[in-house]
Amino acid sequence: MSARPGHTIHNHQHHIGWDNALPPVLTVAPGTTIAFDCQDASGGQLVPGSTVGDVATFDFSRTNPVSGPIFLDGAEPGDAVKVTIESFAPSGFGWTAVFPGFGLLTDQFPDPALHLWSYDKVRMTPAAFSPIGRVPLKPFAGTIGLAPAEAGLHSVVPPRRVGGNMDIRDLSAGTTLYLPVEVAGGLFSVGDTHAAQGDGEICGTAIESPMSVTLTLGLIKDARLEGPRFTTPGPVTRHLDEKGYEVTTGIGPDLMTGAREAVSRMIDLLGRTHGLAPVDAYMLCSVCGDLRISEIVDLPNWLVSFYFPRMVLE
Repeated sequence: MSARPGHTIHNHQHHIGWDNALPPVLTVAPGTTIAFDCQDASGGQLVPGSTVGDVATFDFSRTNPVSGPIFLDGAEPGDAVKVTIESFAPSGFGWTAVFPGFGLLTDQFPDPALHLWSYDKVRMTPAAFSPIGRVPLKPFAGTIGLAPAEAGLHSVVPPRRVGGNMDIRDLSAGTTLYLPVEVAGGLFSVGDTHAAQGDGEICGTAIESPMSVTLTLGLIKDARLEGPRFTTPGPVTRHLDEKGYEVTTGIGPDLMTGAREAVSRMIDLLGRTHGLAPVDAYMLCSVCGDLRISEIVDLPNWLVSFYFPRMVLE
């Protein structure tokens, strides 16, 4: 049983971008459990009644609000904040979108697209994408981190040494995350919650979904981490492994080109075998398919594979 929160951070207690000058919304001792009511990555711009027109007029200045920051008593540069991810309380609503100019295949998908999701927030059964697609759910926080030492406001979009927009789908309930502290108190924040995502988040979005996340913040003195690390409580892919995978590859001297080729070939395969429109296959790959570096030592070519779980379409 997960720990019960002693404090709640409400969804209006958020900020956009990292800045170590932001005043904390709460100061706590190590070992404190906190519930964060997180907004989705759109900051509420995309809702159940949204249309693709709302994607075209999206205000990126409101992207990825994170709840916090939290000042952890005793945290100093060189220490690590230990984040125990206790539980998630999903909302039942989500969205996946293609934004022009954003994503792995921006040249192939220049137009906006939007898919709205409705899922069972209690039973968390696979969410229907279409009559032939059902995606297993695995809630996690896409953005989770501390304030950087550099002064000023920094974009929340790229991940950093202190965490941030890492989009690691295995930062789910039961996982323990360790983040290097660069400023007094750490200044912890979390947001960008997802109901499901494939490794790579290739179209730029997952099943973006507002939800509450409960975390316990601990402190490891003099940890001297060079970057985030985490420990999972058990297997991380079993919910997708049941019926195997379809796998496409990209081979060449550049990993990014290889990744693009592997994904493009999967989109083509899903279109030929299941009749999916290319943009639908692109979004579906983003929420449940995994990019993997299969080989990176055999000069001059590297090999990237894209794994698509067969159970989603069976």
